[in-house]
Amino acid sequence: MIGGLELSTTETTPRSGARVHVQKLGTSLSNMVMPNIGAFIAWGLITALFIKAGWLTGIFPGLRDPAGWVAKIGGWGDFADGGIVAPMITYLLPILIGATGGRMVYGIRGGVVGAIATMGVIAGTDIPMFLGAMIMGPLGGWVIKKVDAIWDGKIRPGFEMLIDNFSAGIVGLILAAFGFFGIGPIVSSFSHGAGKVVDFLVAHDLLPLTSIFIEPAKVLFLNNAINHGVLTPLGTTQALATGKSVLFLLEANPGPGLGILLAFMAFGRGAAKASAPGAAIIQFFGGIHEIYFPYVLMKPKLILATILGGMTGVFINVLFGSGLRAPAAPGSIIAVYAQTATGSYLGVTLSVIGAAAVSFVVAALLLKTDKSEDDGDLAAATAGMEALKGKKSSVSAALVGSANSGPISNIVFACDAGMGSSAMGASVLRKKVQGAGFANVKVTNQSIANLTDTYGLVVTHQDLTARAKQRTPSAVHISVENFMNAPQYDEIVELLGEVNGGNGAAATPSVEEPADEAPPQDVLAVESIVLAGTATTRDGAISEAGRLLVACGAVEPSYVHAMHEREGSVSTYMGNGLAIPHGTNEAKDSIRRTGISFVRYAEPIDWNGKPAEFVVGIAGAGKDHMALLTKIAGVFLNKDEVARLRDATSAEQIRSVLGGSNA
Repeated sequence: MIGGLELSTTETTPRSGARVHVQKLGTSLSNMVMPNIGAFIAWGLITALFIKAGWLTGIFPGLRDPAGWVAKIGGWGDFADGGIVAPMITYLLPILIGATGGRMVYGIRGGVVGAIATMGVIAGTDIPMFLGAMIMGPLGGWVIKKVDAIWDGKIRPGFEMLIDNFSAGIVGLILAAFGFFGIGPIVSSFSHGAGKVVDFLVAHDLLPLTSIFIEPAKVLFLNNAINHGVLTPLGTTQALATGKSVLFLLEANPGPGLGILLAFMAFGRGAAKASAPGAAIIQFFGGIHEIYFPYVLMKPKLILATILGGMTGVFINVLFGSGLRAPAAPGSIIAVYAQTATGSYLGVTLSVIGAAAVSFVVAALLLKTDKSEDDGDLAAATAGMEALKGKKSSVSAALVGSANSGPISNIVFACDAGMGSSAMGASVLRKKVQGAGFANVKVTNQSIANLTDTYGLVVTHQDLTARAKQRTPSAVHISVENFMNAPQYDEIVELLGEVNGGNGAAATPSVEEPADEAPPQDVLAVESIVLAGTATTRDGAISEAGRLLVACGAVEPSYVHAMHEREGSVSTYMGNGLAIPHGTNEAKDSIRRTGISFVRYAEPIDWNGKPAEFVVGIAGAGKDHMALLTKIAGVFLNKDEVARLRDATSAEQIRSVLGGSNA
């Protein structure tokens, strides 16, 4: 974390196993819910103000008129079938979640179809359909994405809008019916069953035992799957029926984390003791619970303190029958009180105090009886937390600072060989950075093997980030999957604005990148351009592009094998229908001279699940292919230029579009 910006896509060490799949599920659910928390808060405040037992009628008895404006907004009294409260939770909130889920998969178009599909499960059930929205929203985005891929590039000019609108409408119709008759009843049955389980736990005083699972799950970053996937939907259903739900407090209670940090303030040592006061403020008032996770990871036995603290808080809430009207997100004491139901303030307050007190006492006892001379490596624990989370933490700098907190003057895009994907990605990123006014920030490309720990920011494919971190541990690392139009490029520009200030005036001046030169005539020969490729698979396309490089004398036959080897480690799919297979770093001895081949396919090649219509084989002996790669990157960022490539009828036309000719 630099300059307060969370690098949400920065990967850490590779992860595997069931926990990773649950984390990914939780992240997806969280990404659907969190952008819409404002709507949940609005619904909670409207409920708190305008229901029959709300704040307004409690403070002003004269507003209890069943025919008055408060009753009209709240939907009670003479207006029991109207109001704002019920329609918001029944329609608005699920549709927002569904639209967000669809947009995550396929942009605005996916969001529209996701919202239509969500309407089907809403209409087919009698409960707030949050779980259904989390299913139908992404499903709608995925289906319309697949449908669009069927005729991508095959629609005659002038008919695009007609096809797009009708296809979205027809797909939405089908999915809405599927949700109404299929998914809706299934999710409704699951919700009713889960609700009965919760009722059983409450009736038998077993609900506090949920802390045994929830508190460790928080530290392992599995809480999103539990909180947003189960507790929020069930709690909202319960709140709609009873006006409040204790389920909203099972994970959001800030007491257990506060107790841990208070114990470190009193009995900790070293960096942990020094950083605990600031962390406590962030956790309790800011609601960012993850700030105390490194303290627990540093001394895993402290998980016992959070479990007992959590159990205490749940027990007090059950004892007093207290709860929240809506989710408290983030888990700040301010958000908790804002959503506390009328008559629950005492119970909620005591639950927070009780949870913090028990967590503090147990943690203090464990710290006092700990025979180690210090509290461990907080920096290592923070790194471990980020590894569990799978990305940089927005609060980690509050604990250990940032390895690179100054202005960023040089960015490197690194790949295995440093000749193809990295050059293409660097070209695209350079244009973004310079276009944002950061002319003094140098963007280069390099092979990972040749990296030195002198760069401020390193960009790599997500499968190569761990290797790059070994070479450049002090740099900020950003992982991407789509080289041509990765959303992370915009995050990098935002980061530069944070740490460099303004338009990059604070950055250290660097050598200007050379202007785009005219590519050498022999880099992309006409003989190396094929308008109608014959391959039908990814490996076949790599071989086809490689044979053209061999035929023009650019590489030895062994280089083609290295191209396949490179593809086996990291995909060379760039995005926008372009793949640029090339050899490994070790295969550079097989390159006789710089050469590029170009193959166009009428039917896109399935490139690891992505459609590749254009395959550009690359063999770079030096830097003389960089200008052409820069030109190619610019071409594939321009839909009109891509259309020219698609419509070209001769190799000369292809070469002219790509800049392989001075004409």
